[in-house]
Amino acid sequence: MAIITRHQVPINLSGENLRGADLRGVRLSGANMNGADLRGTNLRGTNLSGTQMRDTDLSGADLRGTDLRNADLSGAHLRDTDLSDTDLRNADLRNADLRGVNLTDARLSGANMNGARWSRL
Repeated sequence: MAIITRHQVPINLSGENLRGADLRGVRLSGANMNGADLRGTNLRGTNLSGTQMRDTDLSGADLRGTDLRNADLSGAHLRDTDLSDTDLRNADLRNADLRGVNLTDARLSGANMNGARWSRL
């Protein structure tokens, strides 16, 4: 498992298994997290701006209040994820699995959601 410190730059967590980890408030802006397993991870209040998270599994993760501006979440699995009060401005969510996602008070201006999968109402 990767060790995360506050001053590592750049951070490469691509393909890492961080399932269920508590990463609240950690600054991971600009990190490479492509293909990582973050299922059930607590990322509440984390700075993930500009992060590469293509095909990352965030199912069931807590992302409340997270900064995801300009993040690449294309193809990410976000099923049943809490994105309330999250900043997703200019994020790339193309082809992401957004079924069961909570987007209450999320900021979505400029976000690209082409091809995203949603729950039926």
